Amino acid sequence: MGRDVIIACDFASGKDTLAFLDRFTGKKPFVKIGMELFYAEGPQIVKDIKARGHKIFLDLKLHDIPNTVKKAMAVLSRLDVDMCNLHAAGTKAMMEAALEGLTRPDGTRPLLIAVTQLTSTDEQRMKEELLIDASLPDTVMHYAENAKAARLDGVVCSPLEAAIVKEHCGKGFVTVTPGVRFSDSAKDDQARITTPAKAKEIGSDYIVVGRPITQAEDPVAAYERCVKEFCD
Repeated sequence: MGRDVIIACDFASGKDTLAFLDRFTGKKPFVKIGMELFYAEGPQIVKDIKARGHKIFLDLKLHDIPNTVKKAMAVLSRLDVDMCNLHAAGTKAMMEAALEGLTRPDGTRPLLIAVTQLTSTDEQRMKEELLIDASLPDTVMHYAENAKAARLDGVVCSPLEAAIVKEHCGKGFVTVTPGVRFSDSAKDDQARITTPAKAKEIGSDYIVVGRPITQAEDPVAAYERCVKEFCD
């Protein structure tokens, strides 16, 4: 499995999303479809982007009782996405049910990864608002180990935690890391961030990059810069 850059297409409409993707006349980038776009346009936007030849990470972060998540994942598996996710906080039982629902009758399925702690969360908020007394790295690691025990493919974590996840869960355990910014980009609302080059050094498998690409004056050039720093 090679490294790849996933563009977070956090647009409000399918029209804006497809207009953005029209800029990419060469390589078709791996794209993330999140809640805003999916809730605005529904499953059709997934089908439209897939038909253009893009790989898709469907980022809906499911978190519910195991039976509900299992049924929802069975529906999502029919969209032919390449990766989807859920919250590790939903317990191993929920993750196991999700995997069962996601697996198609022929045994194939998208990659399934678990969100550990959002990159907008820092340790102070985790302790004060979520009442989690363990350190942030220990919490991430515990969630990652639960995801591995549930036979998931990997986790979403900050780039700052990717190395320790690999160390404890194995090199084949996938790390998908948002919170990536160029060294000259704004931090925005992310609390735990790093650069594409540093994410490569740490050992991330996929980086998810939104505003540094989507709001760049030349998004294609920004994407190509990111690929060069992370993948080459």
